[in-house]
Amino acid sequence: MNHRYTAALLVLVTVFSGVPAPVAAADQTAQCSFPMTVTDATGTDVTISEDPERVVTTNPSAAQTMWEIGARDQVVGVSQYASYLDGASEKANVSGSNGLNVEAVIGLEPDVVLVPNTTYTAEPDRVEQLRSAGVTVVVFESGDSLDAVADKVERIGRLTGNCEAGIERADEMRTSIENMERALEGVDHPVGLNVFFGYAAGGDTFISDVMTSAGLRNGAAEANFTGFGQLNEELVVEMNPEYIIVPSHAPIPSGPGFESTTAIQEDNVVVVDANNLQQPAPRAIDASETIMKAVHPDAYERYQELQNRSATTTTADSTTATATTADEPETTTATTAPEQTTESSAPGFSPIVAVVALVLTAFLRRRR
Repeated sequence: MNHRYTAALLVLVTVFSGVPAPVAAADQTAQCSFPMTVTDATGTDVTISEDPERVVTTNPSAAQTMWEIGARDQVVGVSQYASYLDGASEKANVSGSNGLNVEAVIGLEPDVVLVPNTTYTAEPDRVEQLRSAGVTVVVFESGDSLDAVADKVERIGRLTGNCEAGIERADEMRTSIENMERALEGVDHPVGLNVFFGYAAGGDTFISDVMTSAGLRNGAAEANFTGFGQLNEELVVEMNPEYIIVPSHAPIPSGPGFESTTAIQEDNVVVVDANNLQQPAPRAIDASETIMKAVHPDAYERYQELQNRSATTTTADSTTATATTADEPETTTATTAPEQTTESSAPGFSPIVAVVALVLTAFLRRRR
């Protein structure tokens, strides 16, 4: 199958998922030590016995997340679609001619395998084969927003022994989301439409949130178009998007319906790096920034100012924390954390728990 069409189908398969929704959020203590037990998106309780040293990612979004939290050295296997990542060519390829190569994964002797929803829904039998072989596998639920992506980043950091880095990167994403909202206050949102190979992202998708966070209204969502699905030109004419968002690996849409739209007539087509736009991973924020810069240049400038202020504040806080630590006594008694915590919901730390977890981590395990 043509590479670009396969990549598009990887996005589409997320919607038609048979994976159960995670259990409702409950108050619980998130931990950053091992062993830990989590309940994944399939409802399976998964125990990770030790701080993982060998991680396999079966989808480019999981690989991108490991790269973004500075944990690429732990990754021993990636899918073929993660080849765009710097250094990915040095990792084993766990993709086969017909999907996930189970034998290749087992041969890498991973401590944990990270399986995003797209892989599981396409190949649930192969995931079960891995589990039957004694491989530790964690399946992730589909995210329908940038906030959900940030939560997943935090969770992957915790599951792979990179708790602090996961929290830091997730918080950077959340700060960016907040700064976009502030920069766009009082700004009109024109109608936008994401199109790739005749399909579009409707409501309840993270791509829709990428667009709306950047200052667009998702015309497909407003037309009661949910998930990812095929467009017809009548619907395109009816919604008349002012902007069309296209991933870089897809052609600009054509045909009478599209040619009649304000977007095409005014050349308002925004091409976004497909690896940012179509993967629920940290660089999805970059996709929102690309769209905002094209659609709302003035708001984008305000956003950059807010980002710079946030970065300055973070640096100042870090400097203050370092100075405070230097003044503390050298000997500190650590409180022992519970050996195991069961997670029964989507990832997420409360601010207090996050602080406690970071302190405990410094004493209880090797920092990455």
